[in-house]
Amino acid sequence: MFQKLDEVEKRYEFLNEQISDPEVIANNEVWRKYMKEHSDITDVVNKYREYKQTKNNIEEAKQMLNDPELAELAQMELDENKSKLPQIEEELKILLLPKDPNDDKNVIIEIRGGAGGDEAALFAHDLFRMYSMFAERKRWKVEILNINETGIGGIKEVSFLISGKGAYSKLKFESGVHRVQRVPDTESSGRIHTSTVTVAVLPELDDVDIDFEIRNEDMRIDTFRASGAGGQHVNKTESAIRITYLPTGLVVECQNERSQLQNKETALKMLRAKLYEQKVQEQTAQVAQDRKTQVGSGDRSEKIRTYNFPQGRITDHRINLSIYQMENFLNGDLDEMIDALNTQDMALKLQSGE
Repeated sequence: MFQKLDEVEKRYEFLNEQISDPEVIANNEVWRKYMKEHSDITDVVNKYREYKQTKNNIEEAKQMLNDPELAELAQMELDENKSKLPQIEEELKILLLPKDPNDDKNVIIEIRGGAGGDEAALFAHDLFRMYSMFAERKRWKVEILNINETGIGGIKEVSFLISGKGAYSKLKFESGVHRVQRVPDTESSGRIHTSTVTVAVLPELDDVDIDFEIRNEDMRIDTFRASGAGGQHVNKTESAIRITYLPTGLVVECQNERSQLQNKETALKMLRAKLYEQKVQEQTAQVAQDRKTQVGSGDRSEKIRTYNFPQGRITDHRINLSIYQMENFLNGDLDEMIDALNTQDMALKLQSGE
């Protein structure tokens, strides 16, 4: 680990020189690249320097123990620095874990009603509202890309973009099946129904983020008139866009923007994200037997969480955590759950030596 840290520190010093070099500054693309790398390793280098300083303090305190007049002070200094060292070492291990390259990206979230008919559609609306309120708490921007509503206030499916630094790092473990247990408003006998909603969380990607080409001849692009429940988003022109990716039959739609060009750009963004997701899932499946430490694979068929209304309980089955704050949770207070998921994922990676 320390050999790697020495290499990182040398790289940091090199980057310090480069980002101050007038020739590099004049090349905006190279300068931005170096600045990003410099920013990415600054925390590691600062923590490593704190570690080395603490080790140095311990050695100096040991030498001072031989001086009768300074022995008591030296022992205090020695004990304090020795107690700090294990914590610094753990923090260094965490900082050295490979960072998900998508963590700082915006996210595209897709929510679809599953088993349960109207009740599933109503819960899909609840989850859309929940993630929108979470984004609002973080002062992130929410933009609906495509929505298919029911006539009773539910959502058959919705795709929306959340823009904000670190959005993907916070929401990436939300992919999977969310199960709700509650008495529907339409149920006169008061029986508890179980319904499911599927959530997919995808990083927003540019062409440069994917290592495969999406060729024009592999896409069929159709236009149609936008529509929505209650006459919402209805256009007189065919501004809505549907893209079919011919090699796999994957279909994406966007009808939220007023212009055909904007809808096409957004649909292409969704297509890139979905194709990337498929590729990642294929890679994950290939090593699934060897890699048992992940909190969740992002598989849409994996039941990850239950919302039990009679008990006021939200349980995440991957980490066996239950929270009894249903109203607050559905109003976007997700930090406790999200932090627990990220902590568990980090702990498992440390345990497996990834």
